Amino acid sequence: MAFDPQREDYQRLGLRFAKSLDTSGEANATRAFASFGRRFAQDRDSLPQSDSDRAFHLVAMATKLIDYELPFANDDHAQQLIESGHRLLDEALSLDARCYDALRMKTAAISASFEAFYAFLGERVDEVRSYCEEQRAAATVDENGERARLLADLAMRPYLRWRATQAEQALICGRNKEALVIAQDCLSVDEHDAADIRFTASLAFAKLEDEQGLEAMHARLGAKGRLRPATDAWTTLARLALAFKSCDFDGARQQIKALLHAYPHAAEALIRQNELPDGVFARLAVLPFSEDELILALSEGTVLLQEGVDPEGRGVLSTWVMQEVAQMRPQAMLAVMAAQAEQNTERPQ
Repeated sequence: MAFDPQREDYQRLGLRFAKSLDTSGEANATRAFASFGRRFAQDRDSLPQSDSDRAFHLVAMATKLIDYELPFANDDHAQQLIESGHRLLDEALSLDARCYDALRMKTAAISASFEAFYAFLGERVDEVRSYCEEQRAAATVDENGERARLLADLAMRPYLRWRATQAEQALICGRNKEALVIAQDCLSVDEHDAADIRFTASLAFAKLEDEQGLEAMHARLGAKGRLRPATDAWTTLARLALAFKSCDFDGARQQIKALLHAYPHAAEALIRQNELPDGVFARLAVLPFSEDELILALSEGTVLLQEGVDPEGRGVLSTWVMQEVAQMRPQAMLAVMAAQAEQNTERPQ
């Protein structure tokens, strides 16, 4: 999955270090670069870097705390992680006022509502795109080949993350058509879809009950031959919801079976349907077709699963999926019930 901030931090400094060696001669450059990994890990300050590089490093550190540690922290530790993460973001912005990842992440924390955050993203999007395009042009002016490609890619990533967040917020706010417009713009900038914005678009198509639009988008993307097949959990969940809404229950069951086949421990995940906090830097970086990916997709798919309310207070589709999976995989239902009973026993009275 896209946008691992630690890897991106490594790439940024690796490219800058490589450029600093361009006049060293091939043999000397090879020997010098052999030490890069150790210096990056143990003596980062000895490497050439700009204030924007230092700011991004602070963003990567904040992301580790906020996106990857905070969801699993107890209440006592959670506030400490939040404060530490926000201090890192403030420091990043003090180094580079146009560190748009830090600005976006900090604004997400202080916005009064989803609508307010969505409005902020829309107000600044043209500014972000213009800056990223300027950075791309400046970074690649004296470069070519693979290095130029990677520099151009890194330069545009803050914009792609900005747009991906904007699409996700549009979906949360019920602005499904706007989410699709944003996704189309993002895909026009990056046909490789580094932001995986097509996953958000799949959910928006299902909300709009536009099956033709969903399949047409994936057909266009699939024809380019650069993306994984449209059998991911987001697209399958969108197809499941579309079939259910049209009362094609056999078709919906086939999509459940597709998830059970594609993902490990899928039955338990489909029964639990846990919600996770959205990643603030970007959608969490998880392995394709892993259990974590399915859990992430189900959490984002709450906009579909929780439509309507059944007598038990769950979404209609949520309850139906849970019941169908329980019939298909009764042992999984027993395992989930046993785990819940154990948690209730351990919970302080």
